[in-house]
Amino acid sequence: MKAVILAGGKGSRLATRSNGLPKPLVPVKGRPLLEYQLELLRRHGAEQVTVLCGYGAEAIREFCGKDHGLDVQCIDEATPLGTAGAVIAALDQLPDEFLVLYGDTMLNVDLKRLYAAHEANGAAATLFLHPNDHPQDSDLVETDEHGRVVAIHGYPHQGVALNQVNAALYVMKASALRGIGVPEKPLDFAKDVFPKLLGEGAHLHGYRSLEYIKDAGTPERLDRVAEDVSSGVVARGSLDVKRPAVLLDRDGTINEEVSYIWRPDQLKLIPGAASAIRKLREAGYRIAVITNQPVIARGTCTTAELLRVHDYMEMELSREGAFIDGIYHCPHHPDQGFEGERTELKFDCDCRKPSGGMVWQAERELNLDLSRSWLIGDRTSDVQTAHNCGVRSVLLRTGVGGRDERHSATPDYVFDDLAAAARFIVQQQAAAER
Repeated sequence: MKAVILAGGKGSRLATRSNGLPKPLVPVKGRPLLEYQLELLRRHGAEQVTVLCGYGAEAIREFCGKDHGLDVQCIDEATPLGTAGAVIAALDQLPDEFLVLYGDTMLNVDLKRLYAAHEANGAAATLFLHPNDHPQDSDLVETDEHGRVVAIHGYPHQGVALNQVNAALYVMKASALRGIGVPEKPLDFAKDVFPKLLGEGAHLHGYRSLEYIKDAGTPERLDRVAEDVSSGVVARGSLDVKRPAVLLDRDGTINEEVSYIWRPDQLKLIPGAASAIRKLREAGYRIAVITNQPVIARGTCTTAELLRVHDYMEMELSREGAFIDGIYHCPHHPDQGFEGERTELKFDCDCRKPSGGMVWQAERELNLDLSRSWLIGDRTSDVQTAHNCGVRSVLLRTGVGGRDERHSATPDYVFDDLAAAARFIVQQQAAAER
């Protein structure tokens, strides 16, 4: 694994804190930002790191000359060329494939996992994406069911129901950039390069994760990052750290029960659901949605339409600061004989609840500790799924409220709604940690 760190910015917004230092050397809890990044790269097996310098290049060179357990080289940027322009100008001195990190960013990401996803998809570039609490003023990246980028919606944008934000962490193939040519003006990856590559039909892959990554480029953001370091939020923010999860059914648990939702305007959040999800995340749980969606097998809804429904749900949740790590759906249904059905999806599968396929997929992809996890839903199939997967079960009185009576499994707990369940789970955790 090889990496490029963009360290050319002057950091004018940090002038009151930097004391003349370039942004990557601004201290966080007594250590330069760049030191955290080099430590992360070393921990994940990087062999070579190239730092593209601009303002304060001499100070950065001096710091990189210390023993960081890595092969670190610095390249000076003769003239400011923007994030992408600096990389393109240095291509002849860069490897064929490399990570791109921004020097004013604090992150704790499982870089091996990100790199492996990039290689598995054969993409020209892989973009690290995450939801945040202000998608309305962020650059948003739209992907298809396979994670392939289909559009980039630069800020400002209107009418885009989506919460997948470009987090400015990439894996790039040098060959994808060579055709752009030597830049004559500053170029930005999100605004200039990625839209151009998409227009040319290049394969860009979206890698979605809620791992810790934050811009520390202003005094306020720097303070927030410092607090996250002190509280341990950064340390536990990577997918290489196993965490407990709360696995959520969708219909009747997060949103009101409506038969066969296939349009975003049919989805309405249950009051208190978003704040409950936020509360669970703040308590350290990873959050995944585990939902049967036979509307696809019935031919009522396409996978693309389902993705737009979930995009809308995530945008609505974000309005109250709630995020979801992953959404897993089963498109199958065993019963046949419906007009317009998709016969290739009509079979008994191992992902449809109460089978545990979606739970085990989430366990692998999100590195979950199921022994400390919960599954919350409004149907007996949710309770049976929890029992089948060895997680604690909660049945809600919202939605169907367990009245389907399809399975005889007894829930561990019953609550009126997701908000009540979240309060209990957080209280249980606090009591166990005392």
